[in-house]
Amino acid sequence: MESDPGTLIHQRFGLDLPLDMPAEMGARLGPWLGRSVCREYRSEPVSGELLSALLACAQSAPSKSDLQQYAIIVVEDAAARASIAGWLPSMPWIAEAPLFLVFCGDIRRNQRICDLRGRSHANNNQDSFLNAAMDATLAMSAFMQAAGAAGLGTCPISHVRNHLPQMRDLLALPPGVFPVAGLCAGIPARREPLSMRLPPSLVVHRDRYDDAGLEADLAAYDARRHAAQPIPPEKQKNAHHYGTAEMCTWSDQVSRQLSLPERENLREFLRGHGFDLE
Repeated sequence: MESDPGTLIHQRFGLDLPLDMPAEMGARLGPWLGRSVCREYRSEPVSGELLSALLACAQSAPSKSDLQQYAIIVVEDAAARASIAGWLPSMPWIAEAPLFLVFCGDIRRNQRICDLRGRSHANNNQDSFLNAAMDATLAMSAFMQAAGAAGLGTCPISHVRNHLPQMRDLLALPPGVFPVAGLCAGIPARREPLSMRLPPSLVVHRDRYDDAGLEADLAAYDARRHAAQPIPPEKQKNAHHYGTAEMCTWSDQVSRQLSLPERENLREFLRGHGFDLE
């Protein structure tokens, strides 16, 4: 795997961005700059000792006000894994990865704690939902970083939210607990190429938000990314609606996906599953 930070920066952005840092610091940041998703895994299992350590790393992530509003489901049952993979047939790595976990937001635990301590839980609202989702996301990110440091590959699966009632029933998720994302993990058989990211000029702002340069910078990014990582017809979003394009740029792909509704039942599911969202 490439480890030179300058080379990784170029692969990540398609630009030669200056790196004003000591070589030792660059070497430390290399694993993060070179992170890529993994969708093919070797058959070797991940040891229970390593899994326990990675879960401990996940629980070491920051948490809003130390409320720790998340839960992690390690899906070990083969039939359960097969069910999830069956709902998402375009993602066979769900069944093939040695590990599959589901990171959940969880306000139920603290509701029960308030009841045990004789106090009411007065914060079932949109902010609590957001905090729980963020806690689960931070825990998953910490797990991914620790897994990468241990030589494992990972692949987040947001599509578990496409099947909320099924996930609820399969994992016995009580009211107040909802799936944020799944995560495959294991020893990589192959890693995907680095995904070229937007230039910092479109993402990083100084003191105030300023997107005046969006049109020009986006056009340049689209051209760079298409030259390095063209989107083939079979991966173009919503082809059933828009057809396929000879040149489908990143911004075309984004607009294809976001122009049609997705997961319209999320709010309805949450409100029927213990969240007031007021």
